Amino acid sequence: MKRPAALRTALAALLLTTGWGAAHASGAQAAVAPERVAATPSASAGLLVAMRRDLGLTAAEAEERLRAEKAATAVERPAREAAGSAFAGSWFDPATGRLVVAVTDRAEEAEVRALGADTRLVRHSAAALDRAKARIDALGAPSGVAGWHVDPRANSVVVTVVRAERDEPAVRAFVDRARAGGPVTVAETAEAPRTYAAGTVGGDPYYTGNVRCSIGFSVHGGFVTAGHCGRAGAAVRGWDGSAMGTFHGSSFPGDDYAYVGIHSGWWTVPVVLGWGTVPDQLVRGSAEAPVGASICRSGSTTRWHCGRVLAKNETVNYSQGAVHQMTKTSVCAEGGDSGGSFLSGDQAQGVTSGGWGNCSSGGETWFQPVNEILNRYGLRLHTA
Repeated sequence: MKRPAALRTALAALLLTTGWGAAHASGAQAAVAPERVAATPSASAGLLVAMRRDLGLTAAEAEERLRAEKAATAVERPAREAAGSAFAGSWFDPATGRLVVAVTDRAEEAEVRALGADTRLVRHSAAALDRAKARIDALGAPSGVAGWHVDPRANSVVVTVVRAERDEPAVRAFVDRARAGGPVTVAETAEAPRTYAAGTVGGDPYYTGNVRCSIGFSVHGGFVTAGHCGRAGAAVRGWDGSAMGTFHGSSFPGDDYAYVGIHSGWWTVPVVLGWGTVPDQLVRGSAEAPVGASICRSGSTTRWHCGRVLAKNETVNYSQGAVHQMTKTSVCAEGGDSGGSFLSGDQAQGVTSGGWGNCSSGGETWFQPVNEILNRYGLRLHTA
């Protein structure tokens, strides 16, 4: 695989600076200022730039937000265990910088608070809400229903309908059936979700057939991406058009994830590209960020954009079929961004699936959590 001389020089400098052992950059876009990334792994310059732009934060506020979110992520698992069967979900509160844990039994509040989380007393447990969502998953949804997810803050299952179709008989009937299965709140969205694959255009993507998508995260032996970008066995071409690898596994709909094994001549590194807009980002793990946390996305069309985690375990009703266990965000995306990386600080979160809107007027985007993909295919994330 041929690469420009300037790029090879930049990669050599990158290896000497960080000791990664291997690196990948696209086209003539080499990694920028790796020493700054290494010095501040959870608050790199590129991440702070994107958070300031998309979340309206100062540099100091963005750094403090990342520190608080990292602490909240560490508290979530022990708080869930402490709450036991009374656990009713959790989320990050940007106003306080703390994790909030919903519980159904006041007796569990003191133990959860002792771990450093705030609590909220609610009626329905997470297990009860998950059962209600599972009953909705078994229903056939019309196109006017965008999706549904458990919302711990509302302590209910939120069914999202397309605003222009909210009064359609099929939509109203679906909502009525959903409400019969448990606590349901109805929300509206401007558009139905769609996937973000695109026809072949310029940029720094990977290609399969006439579809352009984006790499998600490097794993040992290849990378993970969106399932709707290609079927198992499909050949993959790199940014330069050369043979890159093959889809070893792919699932869509139902899921939206895939694993691409790469050929010799290509290699993997624990990096998410900044596309020349921000410095490249190191990946150091895959600890799952809570609802409410800030999150950023990299894709071959729209580059870096940031927002917040809005919901988890949402069923998204695409025209091709429903996809389960998705995470909803306020980040925008466009065609060709499919499969791209979602990061929270230096932690891998998932691969871009689809959404609505664009990066001019705004919108929402869903991703398939990366840990589910790793577990499904027995993969090991390549980390710094």
